[in-house]
Amino acid sequence: MADEKDQKEPKPAAPAAPAAEEKKAKEKRPKKAEPQKEEKKAPQIKKLEGVKEDFRYIVRLANTDLNGARSVIYALTGIKGMGVRMAGAVADLAQVPRRERIGNLDEPQIERIRATLTSVADNVPGWMVNRPHDLETGGDLHVFGAEVDLYRRNDVNLMKMIRSYRGIRHEQGQKVRGQRTRSNGRTGLTVGVTKKAAMAAAAAAKEKEGKGGREEKKE
Repeated sequence: MADEKDQKEPKPAAPAAPAAEEKKAKEKRPKKAEPQKEEKKAPQIKKLEGVKEDFRYIVRLANTDLNGARSVIYALTGIKGMGVRMAGAVADLAQVPRRERIGNLDEPQIERIRATLTSVADNVPGWMVNRPHDLETGGDLHVFGAEVDLYRRNDVNLMKMIRSYRGIRHEQGQKVRGQRTRSNGRTGLTVGVTKKAAMAAAAAAKEKEGKGGREEKKE
């Protein structure tokens, strides 16, 4: 009888799974506020000191955009073929202050600089120009801007046409000014040839020449 009573009594409920309890505990916890992403601010342009109201950040001279924030002599060096010494001479000839920002100059001053650039070779010593004794005109020229590449290309083509040593070296793509070429400036497919291999090839060529001479004598 006791066994029958034990069988009829309901069994106690099993304890809740720990995983379910953890889920309920997480749901009750307050959610943390997500950090707000900072909006990217636009880069602030630093204001220049000593700038006029009609300041120009870009000045166009000799088909080149010059930085208006730089002084006159250093802004002019942005033109190809124009160095610091020549830029100072141009500023003096145009009666423009060297240390003034080129963006602060008014239009008449810019026009004076533009006019001076076209005739600077006539107003400076011959040792300052970059093309003395020009072949076509015979005079001293100072080329800048796109003319630098144009004159260089014409000079190289002339040397190739008259078959001078420098012209031939230009055609071959080799060093032109007498530099060392044994270890530097090596071009072509035969790179890394060892001395033993070269000596063996030379010996084989001599043997072939010797055999060819002997056969001719026998005939």
